[in-house]
Amino acid sequence: MQTLDALMTRTSVGGLVEPAPDAATLDKAFAAALRAPDHRLLRPWRYLTVAGEARHRLGEVFLAAGLQDNPELGDTERKRLLAMPLRAPLIIVAVVATRQDEKVPEIEQVLSTGASVQNLLLALHDQGYAAMWRTGWMAEHGQVKTALGVAPAEHIAGFVYAGTAAGPLRAPAPPDVPAFVSVWPSA
Repeated sequence: MQTLDALMTRTSVGGLVEPAPDAATLDKAFAAALRAPDHRLLRPWRYLTVAGEARHRLGEVFLAAGLQDNPELGDTERKRLLAMPLRAPLIIVAVVATRQDEKVPEIEQVLSTGASVQNLLLALHDQGYAAMWRTGWMAEHGQVKTALGVAPAEHIAGFVYAGTAAGPLRAPAPPDVPAFVSVWPSA
């Protein structure tokens, strides 16, 4: 797949099934993630993979966090939290791990992490897999962060749900470039 084809055809896919990307596919995807723009090569990110039975454990973590916030959580919401990590055969947790650097402000490092995740998504797409980058309250919840070994100074940039698309991919709408680009100074 050519670069522009990958950029123009990648889309978020919520319906994901087995097979998950294998080790060789993930190695290529993580190598692509490491090619993100990264001033001074700080690598202000890291990744965790959650697969197999560990997804059930992550569901229990989500449930425990939900119960911490709302001990009266209903049965439907409890089941939903337990099932969230089962929506894909693989979850990749993207962690922002900024470094102190006098020449690279934190915002630049956060943006670099986002570029790294985008490279990861594109590399999975290029290799025939589908994914969805999800966030939500659980990405910010202290109990979830602690359970995943995310340090207090780190942040979860999101959960990349990855696998094989359960059905045909929808074609992304063509972008409306003029709505987002202007010339400065304007006439």
